Amino acid sequence: MVSFLDSLVFWHWWILAIAMVILETLAPGMIFLWLGLGAAAVGAVLLAVPGLDWNLQLVGFACLSVISGFGGRLWLKRHPQESANPLLNQRGAQYIGQTFTLDSPITNGTGKMPVGDGEWKINGPDMPAGSRVKVVGSKGASLVIKKVND
Repeated sequence: MVSFLDSLVFWHWWILAIAMVILETLAPGMIFLWLGLGAAAVGAVLLAVPGLDWNLQLVGFACLSVISGFGGRLWLKRHPQESANPLLNQRGAQYIGQTFTLDSPITNGTGKMPVGDGEWKINGPDMPAGSRVKVVGSKGASLVIKKVND
């Protein structure tokens, strides 16, 4: 094993980098990408300094992978990806601003109301069935409503 590590050259690291990028495409999660970037950087350093000890190569790989991982996360936080549908996974937020008619009364501040293809728990002031309400917010799996003044 040590003899293999002593014989590492730049293209070994570049092959590892390519393998990590392929793994990233098969199992996305932004983990293997940073490992691949670290391996590619060590390969580039080894191309410039061919006799670098394998211990330093492994330490460099570990450090560069961690640095690229944290740097990538920081960059992604500062440059969020724009979405065509930002409310896609926020079903409750999709209903904010819409008006509905209550099928059943709201008692003690809670009730249920059919919305879309399901029935939602609602929170708001007590109202009789047949009242017009507007969704003003969402909290978890329930909608916050208020009465619409006709």
